[in-house]
Amino acid sequence: MADLKDKWQGWLALSTAIMAVLAALTTLYMGKFSSRAIMAQGQESDQWAYYQAKSIKGHTFEVNKKTLELQFLTQKGLTPEAAAEYQKTVNKYGEEIKRYEGEKKEIKDKAEGIAKAKLKAQEMGGDFAYALIFLQIALMLSSIASLTKRHYLWYIALVCTVGWLFFFLDAWLLFY
Repeated sequence: MADLKDKWQGWLALSTAIMAVLAALTTLYMGKFSSRAIMAQGQESDQWAYYQAKSIKGHTFEVNKKTLELQFLTQKGLTPEAAAEYQKTVNKYGEEIKRYEGEKKEIKDKAEGIAKAKLKAQEMGGDFAYALIFLQIALMLSSIASLTKRHYLWYIALVCTVGWLFFFLDAWLLFY
């Protein structure tokens, strides 16, 4: 009888130690992906601010181009050199507008890519958090089983590790 009791306590101690190691590992990943999500949020905000700055600059060129075009239409008796200078400036502003539109598209694509990475990191961090909860419950049940010598509490703890496994794998594979 004492041998069976010692064997059970050995398995209880081993499984509890394994759960503790898995909890530490899960905590590491939870922190890693939560930090990635926070960092990505800052990067995404920076990209959208950059996009907005490019939009403002592009709009300024659009307004100035339209103003020059209207001035050119209302000018009478311009020398050919002045008319050419107007046209040259209007064309330059048009090129700047196109350049800013191209830059805005690149910035927007980058910001949207960062947003996708942020969402994935948030999902992964959340799944690791759920996995950790299951391990914490399992550790608590194992500890109580050790103190009270209630085998059924240890079995429930082992079942809780299935919840950990599901969410741990879901964090990596994103089942749903």
